[in-house]
Amino acid sequence: MTKSLYWADSYIDKVKSADDALKYVKPGHRVFISSSCGEPQHLVNTLSQISGKFTDIEIVRLLCLDHTPITLIANQTHSQQFNIRSFYLGSAKNRDLARNARFITPINISQIPQLFTSRMLHINVALVQVSPPDDFGWMSLGISVDITKAAAEAADLVIAQVNPSMPRVLGRSFIHVNSVDYIVEHQEPLLVAQEMPDIETAGTIARHMSRIINDGATIQTALGANTRATLECLSEKNDLGIHTQYLSDGIMRLVSMGVVTNIKKGFNQGKIIASSAVGSSMLYEFMDDNPAIEFHPSDYVNDTRIISRHNAMTSINTAMEIDLTGQVAADALPYNNFSGMNGMLDFIRGAAMAPGGKSVLMLTSTREHGTSSRIVPFLENTAVVVPRGDVQFVVTEYGIVNLFGKSIQERAVALISIAHPDFRDQLFEQAKELNFIDRGRKLNDSLRSVYPQGLESVFNIKVLPTTIPVTLRPARPADERFIQDHYYNMDRKDIISRFFNERTSFVHDQIDSTFEIDYVNNLTIVAAIGDVGFEKIVAVGAYLLNPSLNMAEIAFSVSKQWQGKGIAKALQNKLAQAARENGIKGLIAYTSPTNKGMIQLFYKLPWKVRRIYEDDMLIMSCIFSEPA
Repeated sequence: MTKSLYWADSYIDKVKSADDALKYVKPGHRVFISSSCGEPQHLVNTLSQISGKFTDIEIVRLLCLDHTPITLIANQTHSQQFNIRSFYLGSAKNRDLARNARFITPINISQIPQLFTSRMLHINVALVQVSPPDDFGWMSLGISVDITKAAAEAADLVIAQVNPSMPRVLGRSFIHVNSVDYIVEHQEPLLVAQEMPDIETAGTIARHMSRIINDGATIQTALGANTRATLECLSEKNDLGIHTQYLSDGIMRLVSMGVVTNIKKGFNQGKIIASSAVGSSMLYEFMDDNPAIEFHPSDYVNDTRIISRHNAMTSINTAMEIDLTGQVAADALPYNNFSGMNGMLDFIRGAAMAPGGKSVLMLTSTREHGTSSRIVPFLENTAVVVPRGDVQFVVTEYGIVNLFGKSIQERAVALISIAHPDFRDQLFEQAKELNFIDRGRKLNDSLRSVYPQGLESVFNIKVLPTTIPVTLRPARPADERFIQDHYYNMDRKDIISRFFNERTSFVHDQIDSTFEIDYVNNLTIVAAIGDVGFEKIVAVGAYLLNPSLNMAEIAFSVSKQWQGKGIAKALQNKLAQAARENGIKGLIAYTSPTNKGMIQLFYKLPWKVRRIYEDDMLIMSCIFSEPA
């Protein structure tokens, strides 16, 4: 008699207890376990309880950071019962990872499905967790599609735990009842992410991040406290899209606020695309049968060619350590149940290929309660996860730098400027010893000082037929080349007005005073357009304190094509604001009596202006306590 292929009859025939289903696991088998929070806990616990019956079972999974029974047994029996194969592309430097380093198989997550389906890594048994079947016999892999779908398709034997708690997630997330061998019905709560501890610097890093994530961008985010804070700081953005490995509660909140609309992605319009979810039970409810969410396998979600098709694709990941040349070490975070750094490099490279794309790496400047720096001279005794040639934006609580297209010297200076101030002197000297920085250079005050983020602001200038945002901000050490370009492109007349003599050269030694700034007694503000790291500086304003008078001497230069647009006034107001906040008495300006532009500008200040002449020089001053 021919066995019925009607899925409902087939389903009933396949239902077994966990003990009975796992009897088909034999010594020497390679057993795949669903990844991340989609782990079939009932099957895994049963497998660990009967582990005494097995020898040489190899467990295949994405990295798991919590101490599962199987991992503990593998450590206790020294691989006599279980061997673990964890797919992970990280540094494996922290203690939790180093202890189990022998289990790690380094690989990009986008390549794992092919590893399974080609049978280069033969999967004997796949343990997966699914939703109950729909009217047509399709069961969703729910919150864990990534490499699980490929494993289920490639395995000789598939044991599915049917759990009504698993959401039915749309996309390429389904397997059919007829495609599994045994079914274990067991309802239990899905694994949820531990509440991540607050990091004191996360909010500051997030505010920096919000500057470089544009409206309409498609974003990918890793897991972690810095990423959570960044997502919270994006509440004022518009029309963001999501194409990411992990869906999280932070993304869900942005959807509920209307920040994520997915209408400007340029590819998979209107859809959130991911391959797994790590979060709360509320997140899993949000995903259930939600037509705005599609889960796809990792060879699609993490394919650099797919990633690069999105408008302004922006990858946001967390680094563990970076050296002064730009090499990056990265690891999973010990306070997440599950984490996969496997996709970091896929997204960094895909974002770099996308139109208007960018990749961002976040890290706190120190570790171990501030006793050591995460920015180091050179990576030693650790794996490089992101090569220096792939690194673009790097963000710490002390600022943003863009390493793309930068020389080793430019990279070293930029990274030292966002290191913790306690380590900058040492890093600077080590960089010179390694020949990363010219040995004749000196450590400027700006490299020792904390960048005053509060002085940053953006205003829009109409340049028909469009509007261009201009950023006013304090100068950074990495701005040297851009400020030189500004001066070299100024008109001869404007150079004489600014420097009181005719200059044709602006080499480092001649403009070094621009960077001898401590942001208090000596401050330079620039007006910049364009992306961080490749900005064009169109104006420079500065003040220098005269200690005997407690007055700040101000001076300006504005590129010819940007004059008459209110930039000089904005710079002057910004310098006045900073001077008042720093306890300075007032402002003073030295100019030619024929420089009508500077004279009119100074009179726009809201304080009483005094003027005296010395030889052929006009000296104007104002005191903050004397309103006009």
